[in-house]
Amino acid sequence: MTIIVRFAPSPTGYLHVGNVRTALVNWLFVRKAGGKFLLRIDDTDTERSKTEYTDAIKQDLNWLGLTWDMEAHQSQRFDRYALAAEKLRAQNRLYACYETPEELDVQRKILASRGLPPIYNRASLKLTDEQKAKYESEGRRPHYRFLLNDEEMTWNDLIRGPVSMRATTMSDPVLLREDGVPVYTLASVVDDGELAATHVIRGEDHVSNTAVQIQLFEALGFSVPEFAHMALLKTKEGELSKRIGGNDIRMLRDTGIMPMAINSLLARIGTSDAVEAFSDMQPLIDQFDFKRFGRAPANYDVAELQKLNEKILHQLPFAAVKDQLPEMDESFWLSVRANLKALPEAQTWWDIVHGKIDSGLTGDDIGFVQSTIDQLPAAPWDEQTYDTWLTAVKTTTSRKGKELFLPIRRALTGIDHGPELKKLLPLLGREKVIERLKV
Repeated sequence: MTIIVRFAPSPTGYLHVGNVRTALVNWLFVRKAGGKFLLRIDDTDTERSKTEYTDAIKQDLNWLGLTWDMEAHQSQRFDRYALAAEKLRAQNRLYACYETPEELDVQRKILASRGLPPIYNRASLKLTDEQKAKYESEGRRPHYRFLLNDEEMTWNDLIRGPVSMRATTMSDPVLLREDGVPVYTLASVVDDGELAATHVIRGEDHVSNTAVQIQLFEALGFSVPEFAHMALLKTKEGELSKRIGGNDIRMLRDTGIMPMAINSLLARIGTSDAVEAFSDMQPLIDQFDFKRFGRAPANYDVAELQKLNEKILHQLPFAAVKDQLPEMDESFWLSVRANLKALPEAQTWWDIVHGKIDSGLTGDDIGFVQSTIDQLPAAPWDEQTYDTWLTAVKTTTSRKGKELFLPIRRALTGIDHGPELKKLLPLLGREKVIERLKV
């Protein structure tokens, strides 16, 4: 049997770390199993779904390396949902309801005041044809609910273990809205069934959906897939989801976060494995195991992501970045990479080396750096040149420590931190160094 999983984003916004984690876990699992990864665009909400978001989702997934083998769009499958709804009607499992949102809210408040769970009372099952006709003559359009059988819904969750939920603890779910558009519960089951998803891996906020959907799978004659529900991510401020409190993947990319930093963190967060910096996906695929996932909410911290990014960046060969840094050569990259926190900083250092700077030096420091010109070694220069030069400067001045090297650094770079001057000096060259020391 071919393992098939799906990642099903709604194109109503950009990807965040919350739903990228879901995509990544699905991808790692299916790549280890040698199966197929389905990208399903959940765009039944035609008003809020936008092509620009669909394109952005694909761009972000490709950037992260999460390639897919199959693709489906729910907006192209409305006929399949309509057929499924007819099948449920024929089984008397789909029934019309005429309550307004306001009336349903009143029902829930009454139940809550009595200390009862807010379960729909199935009043619409008792409506006569005359009552239904009266509602419709008043302009009410029905929504449709799925009649749950009074039974235990059980499954062996790949993360949570055995799960059991009783139908009497839930409301009959709405499957079709007043405008006839299917909701997630129906559309997702039809897609998973017809597109042969063998495993559904998602956040634990879908646990109650799973209980309902198991009955739907069975009612529609589909094989029930296996399920895995991950604990949600959280930050210091609270719960993180794809819609609130998360980090936009595009924003992370624009600030210089590398894709493997994101993959390294999200693959291990919430598991018993230590978070490490990986430069490629294969170790994450090889080591993937649902048994390592915990039940507690996983702590997401962008500071941890930034640290991973630095570790990966400091080891990257020039070949991995040259397309993004077309002006630069390998010697420049190897000279600056150890001091970078994000890739765009490489451009900053290129501009410092090749452009104009303002040293900001004043007073005695100006005379001091000008005096060091006489001790500059002759060309050609290498990484030993700076130490040779500084040793010579020490013999002709009483300066030491920061008073010695900081004015030189500021004269040559305009700032008091960054890559080692022994590496920058050969990049600057003797002529430019003399020009900058003259301040």
